[in-house]
Amino acid sequence: MTTYDLSPLIRTTVGFDHLMRMMDSAMRTDNTSESYPPYNIEKLSEDTYRIVVAVAGFSEDEITITVHDNTLIIAGKASKEKEKVEYLYRGIAGRAFVRHFQLADFIKTGVAHMENGLLKIELIREIPEAMKPRVIKIQSKEKQTKLIEQHKE
Repeated sequence: MTTYDLSPLIRTTVGFDHLMRMMDSAMRTDNTSESYPPYNIEKLSEDTYRIVVAVAGFSEDEITITVHDNTLIIAGKASKEKEKVEYLYRGIAGRAFVRHFQLADFIKTGVAHMENGLLKIELIREIPEAMKPRVIKIQSKEKQTKLIEQHKE
């Protein structure tokens, strides 16, 4: 695997610490540990997204969803099996997992629900009014209102 040294970029930029940490983390991550559980990221509209995580074998109370510092953290820990089962083949993984998703600024989490072994988390981009583009009208000198009468005392 090829590695890249980002230290020259880090030394010459200001205010991009979060981006540099994300890039550094992405390059150092071992992809084999990041493959479980499988997931999809769906774009539903211009400002609406959904993360779908396959959590077969987990119940709702065995999964926690946390948002901290623009990071969505999904963790699952299966409880101990109550019945003693002898498996001839065990293909359904029930191992604990932690999955991290970096959220962009202004992305808020919506509802989360489980359906048919899939955990679905809605994400909505909510840009504050102050950050949205606004149109400024150009006024010509001819259309400016003039003072018709001046009040003198």
